[in-house]
Amino acid sequence: MSSPASPTPTQTQTPTADPAADRSRARLLADLVAISGKAHVLTAPRLTRRYSRGIRFGGGPVAAVVRPGSLVEMWRILRVAVAAGRAVIFQAANTGLTGGSTPWGQAYDREIVLISVMRIAGIHPLDQGRQVLCLPGATLDRLEKTLRPFGREPHSVIGSSCIGASVLGGICNNSGGSLIRRGPAYTELALYAEVRADGQVALVNHLGLELGDDPEEILTRVEKGDLPAPQPGEAWASDHEYADHVRQIGEATPARFNADPRRLHEASGCAGKLAVFAVRLDTFEAEKESAVFYIGTNDAAELTTIRRHILANFRSLPIAGEYIHREAYDIAARYGKDTFLFIKHLGTDRMPALFATKARVDALTERLGLGVTISDRIAQGISRLMPQHLPKRMNAFRDRYEHHLVLRMAGEGIKEARDWLGARFPSGSGDMFECTSEEGRDAFLHRFAVAGAAGRYRAIHKSRVEDIVALDIALRRNDEDWVETLPASLETQIEKKLYYGHFFCHVFHQDYVVKKGNDCIALEHAMWDLLDQRGAEYPAEHNVGHLYKAKPALADFYRRIDPTNTLNPGIGQTSCCAGWHENGAHQHADAAGHTADQAAGQDR
Repeated sequence: MSSPASPTPTQTQTPTADPAADRSRARLLADLVAISGKAHVLTAPRLTRRYSRGIRFGGGPVAAVVRPGSLVEMWRILRVAVAAGRAVIFQAANTGLTGGSTPWGQAYDREIVLISVMRIAGIHPLDQGRQVLCLPGATLDRLEKTLRPFGREPHSVIGSSCIGASVLGGICNNSGGSLIRRGPAYTELALYAEVRADGQVALVNHLGLELGDDPEEILTRVEKGDLPAPQPGEAWASDHEYADHVRQIGEATPARFNADPRRLHEASGCAGKLAVFAVRLDTFEAEKESAVFYIGTNDAAELTTIRRHILANFRSLPIAGEYIHREAYDIAARYGKDTFLFIKHLGTDRMPALFATKARVDALTERLGLGVTISDRIAQGISRLMPQHLPKRMNAFRDRYEHHLVLRMAGEGIKEARDWLGARFPSGSGDMFECTSEEGRDAFLHRFAVAGAAGRYRAIHKSRVEDIVALDIALRRNDEDWVETLPASLETQIEKKLYYGHFFCHVFHQDYVVKKGNDCIALEHAMWDLLDQRGAEYPAEHNVGHLYKAKPALADFYRRIDPTNTLNPGIGQTSCCAGWHENGAHQHADAAGHTADQAAGQDR
């Protein structure tokens, strides 16, 4: 594998020395304007920047960014772009960490039309909310609110929802999540378009709903919610096996990871190689009662015992079990404080607007030659003026213990955990307490603030930080020695290490703040070698994007569903040329330079 540098982000194509090419682009733009209107066909760099540059990695030229206002418009734009010989990238909320929904550099063999789907945000509950049909721009946050009156919840209820991540983005990337019982985002029920080997664009209705045969009629009905009652069928709308799968603690394979062939199915895991118009998903009954237990220890083996015993012996699986190392706790307490306070006091509703504002401010300061860290510095300065935000008991455990586990149980599992943990603690190396409702909310909110803390640290300390090497890994279910020990040759290159993750799924996020002057790519490759020796899979839940090379099974899946390589070419460091040809293909640079800003509050 090779981890590429983030390319210099040029936002739009400029006129060429080829008059025919310029005329072709002019015709394309005129056709796009005829479909979506001039206001929604963007070509100016100041307007396309927030779409053509990833929040953390990636960026490159586009012929245009188009924002369709309906599924029919989205379908027509796709057909026009494909007929014009352009590559197409579909983008939802642009919250990915690996550059998977933006261009990457300037070496593509065709112009790119980037289609932003966030104006198409419909959500249609089915069967009294037991299932839901989501359109491309539907966000987890909005879905959570839509289901609340039904007493139901979506696959994910915190993390990505904090910054407006899309439901379909999770499905297309087989994203993970913190909720143990629900597993990766997955469905076999989807409405999508594929570009077939002969170059024709075809609509495929696998929603399990009879909607007719005419593509535009189908799309219109889906958008309006003119849907027949769902009929029983064999296709899954979630991962039915995961709750049992994660309990198999003797298995020498990970519980979940992006490229798991078990969960690559049409839209699920397609990474934009299909044009997904809608997905049908299961929802989950909201827990009426839950309790949070906060556990601290200086012996990692104590947490291993807890994980293995609960998974193997408890009648009730936990809702969530999140790990935080003390160094990650400390970095988040300072550099994630603004995110914590914003969400706690203003809620998740306003996070998308906040990040859109940040993107505009960063674009302005960059144009003025002031860099892109001023917004981070302002947020950091304001947060420092605010009083202590973390509960006293949590901070006391931080002082006493290196390893922290935040465990949420529900129903009968509350008594199971209370009795079993109460009999174990205090121990010679650790202790626990049962949180008040506010402490429980704060504990999980702090855990999710960790994810953006390394990026904020980098922005504030640019003079001494080269960059961040960020890994999300899936350890084997039978691994008992999960704490990483780095060789001295790597340890000396790192200023800060942030370890945190979804402990019971054995999915960990490892962010390394690299000291100035070190080769981040070489360091990352060395990390990969260590992970390979441990039998880990990576990436675990943020997908390959352009940072990771797709393993053979995943690359073959991409080729099968997109034989012309028209949609999101280059993903997983595959060819970005038409027909999967390699000559003149986009080459991912093997050099350091990850420069785009990391956003806070990812579902990590």
